[in-house]
Amino acid sequence: ISMSIISDSLKRIKPSPTIAVTQKARELRAAGKDVIGLGAGEPDFDTPSFIKEACAQALADGKTKYAPAGGLPDLRKALAEQYQGFGVLEEANSAQVVVSPGGKYSCYLAILATCGPGDEVLIPAPYWVSYPEMVKLAGATPKFIFAGDDQGFKVSAAQIEEALTPSTKMVILNSPSNPTGCLYEKAEMEAIVELACRKDFLLMSDEIYEHLLYDEAEHHRPASFSKEAAERIITVSGFSKTFSMTGWRLGTLVANPTIAKAVASLQSQTTSNATTFAQFGAMAAVQNWDKAMQAVKDMLVHFDRRRLKLLEGLQAIDGISCLRAEGAFYLFPKIAELGLSSDEFSARLLEVEKVAVVSGHAFGADGYIRLSYATSDEVIEKGLERLSRFANSLN
Repeated sequence: ISMSIISDSLKRIKPSPTIAVTQKARELRAAGKDVIGLGAGEPDFDTPSFIKEACAQALADGKTKYAPAGGLPDLRKALAEQYQGFGVLEEANSAQVVVSPGGKYSCYLAILATCGPGDEVLIPAPYWVSYPEMVKLAGATPKFIFAGDDQGFKVSAAQIEEALTPSTKMVILNSPSNPTGCLYEKAEMEAIVELACRKDFLLMSDEIYEHLLYDEAEHHRPASFSKEAAERIITVSGFSKTFSMTGWRLGTLVANPTIAKAVASLQSQTTSNATTFAQFGAMAAVQNWDKAMQAVKDMLVHFDRRRLKLLEGLQAIDGISCLRAEGAFYLFPKIAELGLSSDEFSARLLEVEKVAVVSGHAFGADGYIRLSYATSDEVIEKGLERLSRFANSLN
């Protein structure tokens, strides 16, 4: 069958490399190979019991029908009150909140509702792999601004201003970051928000890792800086990473009333709504926030230990350097000195040592690889041993 049956927009799209690496590792394990997986972007803990119980009760109570497109009214209200407490919303207006089938879909809705042909979207690199593809699907053009480890993987307001054109519609920010774990300081974020207000462009602030923080780091929500900022910032987040609910597919979006209404309308014509009974689990988390955050703190104890173990092991390998991440559950070491491209390094590491990582090329940053420490201490130790052996073979 001719490829002409595929739409032009989809011909431009590449499959998710992070999902592909995870799937490849599963296939090798199924074939009996001893694969060490350091590519997965999901917590290896279970969802807190009280959240699962709330969902199970919803099922038992027959909460299996359509929900409003923007989400269950009580959940939207609870989220609006929470975001008012965060300073993102001036009033607890639930019409400014949309619950979607996943944080990824919240990002896509934000881009699709505001950007189209002729628009440019500035994406700081390293970036999450799906941003450019979402921009392309909207018919807009992704444009990249690079910040390496010498800048802490963070672009400056000056870099953004230099890249602006009359076609710039949106800038995407992701703090804490996937793939680097970097976190923007308040002053750095304020400078970017001031630029957005002065130059009149939108900001999409992807805050999916907002509660996964280390070293007493603080997350700053740019929409909380001022009323003018809140008008042009779309805040996206979700439950997947914070509460180990990746398979539940529940994302959130907060924006000004015009954008939020457009997003809800768009969702009504695509997915209809996020899964109804899953939303009752999310509501249990929001309405019992202290209990939910205690579960997160318990999880962070393990993540922090693994972060430091992985960091120490990477820094001990000749030819590899790595910054200390402050958020999420990734490290993004530089492997350029070992003489291979990111793609070749990752492919050969999997072939020779059966260690699955994600090439930095997938994130717009050749010369780096992404490793996830959302896995056991044993897996990290084995992975480091094999990675060290592979790196030494290249020196």
